[in-house]
Amino acid sequence: MKKKIYKELVAASSRPLVLSILVGGDEYGYEILKHVKRLSNGELEWAGGMLYPLLHRLERDGFIEGYWEVTEEERPRKYYRLTARGRRQMATDRESWRVVHATLEVSWRGGGVSAG
Repeated sequence: MKKKIYKELVAASSRPLVLSILVGGDEYGYEILKHVKRLSNGELEWAGGMLYPLLHRLERDGFIEGYWEVTEEERPRKYYRLTARGRRQMATDRESWRVVHATLEVSWRGGGVSAG
């Protein structure tokens, strides 16, 4: 049974997730959607309506760049690649998420919180 993932968490994690997927190489939108599903063991199933606005924002911010290629079926397909700026942002995001994750782990174990 699929767990409910709050949309705020999905939204917050979407940029670092897409950037980290593109570290592995250029991808087009549908392939990114498949990577997200696979990486989450099926727990996250993004729709194109969520992904494509994110890709456009990442492109506008200079973190990725898109280019068109014609497929074997003679259809144009837009691929995305990570830019140097995107790599730097991914490193920053990774460190931020590590801090958040570590803090939550300590909190969930009941450590380090005292009144006063």
